[in-house]
Amino acid sequence: MAASTASRLSPPRFRAPPPSLHPPTRRSRFSPVRAAKLEAVLSIGTHLIPHPRKAAKGGEDAFFANCDAGGVFAIADGVSGWAEKDVNPALFSRELMRNSSNFLNDEELQASRDPQILLMKAHAATSSIGSATVIIAMLEKTGTLKIASVGDCGLKVIRKGQVMFSISPQEHYFDCPYQISSEAVGQTYQDALVCSVNLMEGDIIVSGSDGLFDNIFDQEILSIISESPGVDEAAKALAELARKHSVDVTFDSPYSMEARSRGFDVPWWKKLLGAKLIGGKMDDITVVVAQVKTVVVPENEGDDTEEQKGNDQGTAAVVAFAEQND
Repeated sequence: MAASTASRLSPPRFRAPPPSLHPPTRRSRFSPVRAAKLEAVLSIGTHLIPHPRKAAKGGEDAFFANCDAGGVFAIADGVSGWAEKDVNPALFSRELMRNSSNFLNDEELQASRDPQILLMKAHAATSSIGSATVIIAMLEKTGTLKIASVGDCGLKVIRKGQVMFSISPQEHYFDCPYQISSEAVGQTYQDALVCSVNLMEGDIIVSGSDGLFDNIFDQEILSIISESPGVDEAAKALAELARKHSVDVTFDSPYSMEARSRGFDVPWWKKLLGAKLIGGKMDDITVVVAQVKTVVVPENEGDDTEEQKGNDQGTAAVVAFAEQND
């Protein structure tokens, strides 16, 4: 699904001169002067690379991103084990994401901006057989990022070149994450990890399926973010590096290090020869990179319907202009 993007991962800066530098405003009974306010918005870049053996069918990950009303994105990673039962794992994750996107216009979601409620509604509407790990993140116009996650999709917030926030995976045991499912034995929205974090202009969000975080270290993420000219380029570079590591049998990946820490390793006789379990983990890789920006919008105080509509259209134009020209 398409997402709006910015052209540059830029540091915070003023978007308007100080009030004292504005020329005197001439009042008109047809265009009254209004106060302005700042609202947070997300500029979003995405990239998906399917598992090499699943590329012909597009892989089993799915995602969507939308920059309206602050911004929202979601990722679902279809559980591949369903293929052993002749079920296409991609069908569940794709329908779940399609339903999530469709419910953004739901009246309750418009009022609450609650990712857990969005997950509840999308899951209830999904009829495909299967299961998926999932993460949904929604940015309030005030700058608060709300997150609901089931399983091991990841999310990190980068501020001033450092990871200042990350979520922890949910799992039953190693390599068996929590998952939203068509079956009663699976998890539901009530099992989601729910949290929020207050963001600032210039903050970078990096989110992805486990195919990203199993194959790339935090320092590599920070390096790519610092070198990328925009969110699209950053998402693509992260996905490509994760894919490179995933097929490298000599790369000591985050996944192989975690496996060894859980007691999984090569046979004892190989250990005697100095061998250990290493290598990347081949998987679908989905990456979302988003940058927090602020836009100036007019205050609406009891305007009539026609005037309110005009201001809403102006706000939308400001957001689009800011994203296209930054």
